[in-house]
Amino acid sequence: MLFTDDVSPLPSDVGYRGPTACNAAGITYRQLDYWARTGLIEPTVRGASGSGSQRLYSFRDILILKVIKRLLDAGISLQQIRTAVSHLRERGTDDLTQVTLMSDGASVYECTSNDEVIDLLQGGQGVFGIAIGGVWREIEGTLAQLPSERAAEPGAAPSARDELAARRAARKTG
Repeated sequence: MLFTDDVSPLPSDVGYRGPTACNAAGITYRQLDYWARTGLIEPTVRGASGSGSQRLYSFRDILILKVIKRLLDAGISLQQIRTAVSHLRERGTDDLTQVTLMSDGASVYECTSNDEVIDLLQGGQGVFGIAIGGVWREIEGTLAQLPSERAAEPGAAPSARDELAARRAARKTG
């Protein structure tokens, strides 16, 4: 079944650093950095705020990264992917698990029911599909084994897990 995925909601303040996001999405850090700088996908938990700051990507950001990677692997142009990602952003991400992205190699189509998939295939247009619910479960399993961190409130003391940030804060107050 393409459209009956039941996935659990995730906390919005949990983020994953760039290398972890790359590992889960199967992309290089260079791709991640380029896509962030060009606005294709920007971290929603915490953006970069100067030299040495760490971007934090949400679960949904990593889901979109993985979808982008799959579309690239299927030969879709980055321009078409930008259009598809923009559409997904406008649509909202709450019900992404109910979406299957189909493509004919040139365009990307959103299907939200089995009938739409069948219509697309009968028209001879669909070549491959990405069931986002399946990608969601795959990333959930991968991220369960990788480190995450909670985003600190603005002005809050740094996490004890970030030793360098703790030293800087101690130097400022000390």
